[in-house]
Amino acid sequence: MALFHVRMDVDIPRDLAPDLRDETIAREKAYSQDLQRQGTWAHLWRIVGQYSNISIFDVESADELHEILWNLPLFPYMTIEIMPLTKHGSAIG
Repeated sequence: MALFHVRMDVDIPRDLAPDLRDETIAREKAYSQDLQRQGTWAHLWRIVGQYSNISIFDVESADELHEILWNLPLFPYMTIEIMPLTKHGSAIG
């Protein structure tokens, strides 16, 4: 398994139709919660005061992460930064 730290900043256009906005956000929530239940989306934290999050994904490969991110309903409205993670030599856990 590979761990990735992912920052997602969301910027939904203000002129997006309200029904489309609500439907997209609902699909995003369902998709992300399903991935969390599977253990793939291992951690999800909101960044205070921003429409942003920091997440940890536990996936088989960068290719799997790529597919997950591209399938996010809010993906077209996101700026995403990804950092691959590895164990630290001083970590006790």
